[in-house]
Amino acid sequence: MTFGSPSTSEPSAWLKFEEALIASLGIQPLLIVVRPNASDLQGASGHFSLLSQIRSLHEAGLRHLEVAWVDHPAWCSFVRNVQTLCPDLQVGAASLTRSKAVDDVHACGLSFGMSPCFDPELLNRARSLGILLVPGVFSPTEMFLAMRQGCGLVKLFPAVQLGVGYTQSLQGPLGPLPKVIAAGGLGVDDLEPWLAVGHAAVALGRRVLGSEGIDPTLLRWLVDVCPKCYR
Repeated sequence: MTFGSPSTSEPSAWLKFEEALIASLGIQPLLIVVRPNASDLQGASGHFSLLSQIRSLHEAGLRHLEVAWVDHPAWCSFVRNVQTLCPDLQVGAASLTRSKAVDDVHACGLSFGMSPCFDPELLNRARSLGILLVPGVFSPTEMFLAMRQGCGLVKLFPAVQLGVGYTQSLQGPLGPLPKVIAAGGLGVDDLEPWLAVGHAAVALGRRVLGSEGIDPTLLRWLVDVCPKCYR
């Protein structure tokens, strides 16, 4: 499930998708980032396959998934398989650093994507296609430039290198900040501390999914903690 089909005829479509994503993160402040490999893209199945793990997370109540973009002809097919398998999941793309990646996101009908860096040209390309691109920021300058570009949602990356109090330290000199997703090097134990200081959401990836399956702590958080605190 996406927030809708991007439209090139409506320049403000990306802004509506931004508002919708912020609202949805207010219900469940978590995104899971998956990175399909060649085997996944070729349709690997089985209990520990990536598709199987995504379905288990969806059944546990996960709302937001990012599929890292890879330059492979089967990437869009993999994304569509995820959407078919988990129709209520809000699917976006991760690791967008090239125009081709943004074009693939548009071709797949996704409404949002994330970049690890701040690139105004890439941001404008996405907006011209009606896609929400959430830029990655690291420095005060990048945060300031993202704010000047009208970004209401940014990704702090890599968050683990900056620390849980970093965003708060920027509020004095920069004033009110956009909503911030903390991403990069974080695990399930980081959810509560980072959310408690005001981050809009936390993105988790390699530390919670792997060849041995899903971190059981994540499943417990989805089933037991999140419904009581955020829904």
